[in-house]
Parts: sequence; structure tokens; C-alpha cells
Amino acid sequence: MATYKPVVVQGFPKLGERITQDTVYWRGYKTPVQIKEFGAVNKIDFSPVSPYNYAVTASSRIHIYGRYSQEPIKTFSRFKDAAYCATYRDDGNLLVAGSEEGSIRLFDVSGRAPLRQFDGHTKPVHVVGFLSDMYRIFSAGDDYASSLWDIPSGTEIISYNEHTDYVRCGCPSKVNADVFITGSYDHTVKLFDTRMKNSVMTIEHGQPVESVLLFPSGGLLVSAGGRYVKVWDVLKGGQLLVSLKNHHKTVTCLCLNSSGQRLLSGSLDRHVKIYSTTSYKVVHSFNYATSILSLALSPEDETIVVGMTNGVLNVKHRKPEVRKEKSVKKRQPAYRTYVKGRTYMPKQEDFCVSKPVKRVLRKYDKLLKSFQSSKALDAVLEPPIRLYTPEVTVAVMQELHRRGTLRSALAGRDEKQINLLLTFVARRVIDPRFTSTLVTVADIITDIYQPVVGQSAVVDRQFLKLQKAIGKEIDYQEELLEVLGMMDTLFATFTRKRAAYLEESKSNGLGETIETSMNN
Repeated sequence: MATYKPVVVQGFPKLGERITQDTVYWRGYKTPVQIKEFGAVNKIDFSPVSPYNYAVTASSRIHIYGRYSQEPIKTFSRFKDAAYCATYRDDGNLLVAGSEEGSIRLFDVSGRAPLRQFDGHTKPVHVVGFLSDMYRIFSAGDDYASSLWDIPSGTEIISYNEHTDYVRCGCPSKVNADVFITGSYDHTVKLFDTRMKNSVMTIEHGQPVESVLLFPSGGLLVSAGGRYVKVWDVLKGGQLLVSLKNHHKTVTCLCLNSSGQRLLSGSLDRHVKIYSTTSYKVVHSFNYATSILSLALSPEDETIVVGMTNGVLNVKHRKPEVRKEKSVKKRQPAYRTYVKGRTYMPKQEDFCVSKPVKRVLRKYDKLLKSFQSSKALDAVLEPPIRLYTPEVTVAVMQELHRRGTLRSALAGRDEKQINLLLTFVARRVIDPRFTSTLVTVADIITDIYQPVVGQSAVVDRQFLKLQKAIGKEIDYQEELLEVLGMMDTLFATFTRKRAAYLEESKSNGLGETIETSMNN
């Protein structure tokens, strides 16, 4: 009895990954360190001064971590309920945070008890920050109000009530000490000048605004809300420059790198996208385990810290640059050492010892070996094979067709299995690698299950998708044939013109030769 030969899966060339300078740079981080917090991490802020500690706001605590510490070096826990948006002052000495009870607390980084408490909001305060003069604080919360506070006196300077929904993000201008920006769930971003009684600019984002960011120059504003990240020109009255839609779920946080040339966005789709601020194209992407709520990059881009909904803090440190030291090269064996004995032919008196190789069959090969066609097809329709190695699924279908058992393997299936088969065929039938086989499979499926059309809405929908995919492909092929006909006509015209030109040149050259000989 002949031994079973495994199914031959045809190999196809794969496109290599494009390696850019950004890819090399952003991959230059170590394996991340995971730190578990007490609740969802709603804010991460790095100290602007060395040694660049960072404050993490989660649940009712604010933890201060060192750059390389996995345990907090200081904790502020004087909150009755949840704390929000702990932010450093530009000198790194003070820290301000909002709270669920509506109060704002100011802390000295070297102490524990709050230096000041500002009361005035009637609902939770989600946004706090220092203006660039370092003596005033702005705040905003769920009472729709945006307020300005004086640190030395502890009093409220002015309050704006222009938003019509929760205010969940804000940032100050680094250029002008009187300007700050807030973003709200009423889909608007407002720019306030503390010298004016009303906002000086309103920008319509179109989605509930989750995060806002001003470029260091103060001329460009970035807003994030829904699946969109939008860049606005403040100097042109809030003109929209670009709208980015690279995330699949709500974008929750924004961040710039130290040079301002890369923009980072985090989302509930578990991805951090990195954009170039010149072309606004995605140059790199990070993938995380769960949805992202907060994101921060250290002032020297040495550390990336990401906070997630499950309370996990993900910390990545840049790998240190390794200096290559000049080492004495060891002498390598000569080439003849490696090729020695390769061309040796065994003599008649030699005894050859061969080690038997045990061949391990895959699941679908074992089933095919025992003539279980239907189960073999089920085995290659499992998600890991169907999604990531469709060439294996198609190879088994081709083998079943060669054996003449493809029809029996496709028959006798329930609604869920038919739906799975049709989904795979509709998705892959337009792939030139699989078209010839899958067209045969689609023909057999249609022939078998035509009598039950109309009995299941799910199956009917998949048949329509298959019909639409094949119809589109036929239209593309017809258009390509038209283009091919045009190109053939052009090539034929060029060929005729070239032949005529060569004949003319040849005749001219011959005439010149005759005239020259007659003159001589």
C-alpha cells in the first residue's frame, strides 16, 4: 500500500514590510512594564523638569512614579471620591487636580496635604491646569462652567458658562498667559481670553470632544472626538486643515513628542497612532491589550506611558544606545572546511546508515487520509486557518475536487456552516490566487443549496454578497479589457510608425550613397 502524501499547499510570495526611520525609532523601546492601579487611569502627566517623574490619576489617588520605579514614590489620597486630571506646573513644584465632589486641590510635590482648595463648581471637575504665568489655574467640569482661579488669594477671577454639555478636556497656551482652550460633549471647542468676558473663538468639531491639544507655537489646535482627529488653524479663525479618521473607535487622548514633529493619539480601539505633523500620515502604530484612556510621552521621548480602562499602566523605556567596540576579528575557517565531503560518493563496500524520519501530519491531512472529507473541510474553515492562511483552505478544497468528493463535503450543512462557507468564498473569490478554485466551489454551493434559497435571511444575504462581489469583479475585468484594447491599438500605431520611419531612413541613406559614388 502506498504511503499517504500530504496536501501540497502552494506558496505565494509575500510583500516585505516597509522599514522606515520612524519604524526603527519607535521600535527602539524595551518590553513594557505593567503596573496595576486601583481604577481606570484617566490622566498621566510628566513633570517638565528633571528627573521627569510622572503623576498618574486613578480612582481616588494620585501616584507619583519615578522614571524607572515600579512602585509610587509619593501618593496623594486626600480625596473622598474620584480624582481627575492631576497636572504639573511648568516649574514642577506644584500639582493641581480636580475631583468628583467638585473641588480643586493644589499640592506641593514635596508635601502631602493640599496647599489650597478652590470651591465653586457644583459638579465633578474633570479639567484643571496652570496658565503659563504659573499664578493662575483654569478649570472646567460637568456643570458646563469654565473658571479661572488666582493661586495666591485662592479666589475665583472669572467664570464662563458657554458650553451646553459636560466639559471633559482643556489645555493652556504656552505662548499667551491669558489664553486657554476647552472641549465639550456639546461638540464644540472654545478658546477663552481671560481679558474678555466671553469666548473669542468657537470651533465645531462635530463629535463629543474628548481631548484638545495646542501646538507649542500656539497657531495650530488639535481636537479629538468620536473617530476623528482634526487639526485647526487658530490664526485663520479656526479653519480646518485636516481631518484624520484612522481609528475604529472613540479617540480619547492626544500627545506631542518633544520636537513637535510627531502627534500621538490613543483610542478605545486599543491602538496608539503616530502621525507626522508635516504630512499627517500614520508613520507607526502601537497595539495594546485593552482600551486606552490616557497617554503621555516624557520630555525627551525616553518613556511612553499609557493608561487603560482596566487600571493597568503600560510603561515603555527606550533602549540605551549600544556603542560598538572595535574587536579583533577571529580567523574564520577556510572555505574548503565547509565543503569538505560534499561531493563524496559512497563506494560499493561502504554501508550507509539512514535515520528514519517520522512525518507528522496536520489535522486536515489525518482526516483526508481516513477519507473524512467533510470533517477535513471543517478543519480548514476554523478561524486561525481561514483568516490567516487561506491558501491552506483553498488547497484542501482543490484536493477534494481532485478526488471527486468536494460536492459531498459541501452538502448536508446547516445554516451556520453555509454562512461560513459563503463568507469565505465571497471574500476570497476576487483574489487572483484562489479564483479558479473558488469559482468551482461557488458553482457547486449554488447548485446544492439553490432549493433552500428564501428559507434563511442570513444565507440569502451571503448569496447576494457573493453575487455583488463577482459582479464587481466582472465589471473590473471588462474595464481592464477595454484599457488593454486601447493599449494594443497604441502599440500597433507606434510599431507601424517606427517601421515607416526605418524604411524612410534606409531609403534616404541609400540615396545619399548613390549620389556620393556618382560624384566620385
